[in-house]
Amino acid sequence: QVQLVESGGGLVQAGGSLRLSCEASGSIFSINAMGWYRQGPGKQRELVASITTAGTTTYADSVKGRFAISRDYANIVHLQMNSLKHEDTAVYYCNAVVNRLTTRWGQGTQVTVSS
Repeated sequence: QVQLVESGGGLVQAGGSLRLSCEASGSIFSINAMGWYRQGPGKQRELVASITTAGTTTYADSVKGRFAISRDYANIVHLQMNSLKHEDTAVYYCNAVVNRLTTRWGQGTQVTVSS
């Protein structure tokens, strides 16, 4: 089993920055990739950024050039969010793909960007 615990998030003004972190515990060497999704009010959950164990990154078009995902060791990922916009307001969820078969989710952390 893999458990995910998120930290960071909060309230920030438009143009500001925040950093989210997610630490995985348990069977961490079974993790293939980790990433961040978000779900805004009245919207579906969407991929923000992901990173594989090989270091390959993927970003949503809406955050390219503003957000950066990074990984420490095998079990900690960070999401540096710069130039935040009101439309970035959402609950952000950490995600891990385990044994290429299952997906684990964190509890979510709220990011609110005031315009």
